[in-house]
Amino acid sequence: MSKILLAAAVLAAVPAGAQQTLQLAPAVTTLSVSAEGRSLRAPDVVDLSGGVITTAATAAQAMAFNATRMTAVVAAIRRAGVAERDIQTAGLNLQPQYKYADNQPPLLTGYQASNTVSLRLRKIDQAGKLLDTLVGAGANSISGPNFRVDAADAALDEARTQAVATARSRAELYARAAGLKIKRILTISESGGDQPRPMPMMMARSMKMEAADTPVVPGEVTLSITVNVTFELE
Repeated sequence: MSKILLAAAVLAAVPAGAQQTLQLAPAVTTLSVSAEGRSLRAPDVVDLSGGVITTAATAAQAMAFNATRMTAVVAAIRRAGVAERDIQTAGLNLQPQYKYADNQPPLLTGYQASNTVSLRLRKIDQAGKLLDTLVGAGANSISGPNFRVDAADAALDEARTQAVATARSRAELYARAAGLKIKRILTISESGGDQPRPMPMMMARSMKMEAADTPVVPGEVTLSITVNVTFELE
């Protein structure tokens, strides 16, 4: 805006009848590119959850039965060596149970109580054993495992570096095809950084577990970053 105003002021000072030329700054040509960078790591943390579901004729009975069994489950978890900071109640529910029949009002048949704890296990080679411990202590609801990398900053920085390099390489290709070249980067933004649940990979090492333990294979975790880069072309 200031350049246009300055040009107008100069023109106003030109004597009448003189040639007048107004030049505007050329529009900036930009190119926006998105690229993903990935980093593979062996997981060092596994998240599990386990709990107890009980039913009874009354709400109080359902909760009491559940509390007794859940106390035994939590005690077994502690004996297994899981630290207190890695044990957290994830859900506590009590719901009425009904029987439904055609042309009949719902019939209350009892109550269902559930209590679930989420666990973070830092010795992932013990995951199978811990699952068996949960069931042996009375847990009848289990979900997981979800493998993660606890300190993921270095892996994410590796993915960022890869993503930016890919974005620049792709931008150079487009620029050459258009008969232009990259002048500079104008903006960079990113998204992602999640650790999706890994699938076992052919190159992954299997855990060494006793035959009695539930088999759990950690595989590798893929950490990904997507960058959006805007380049100025010339």
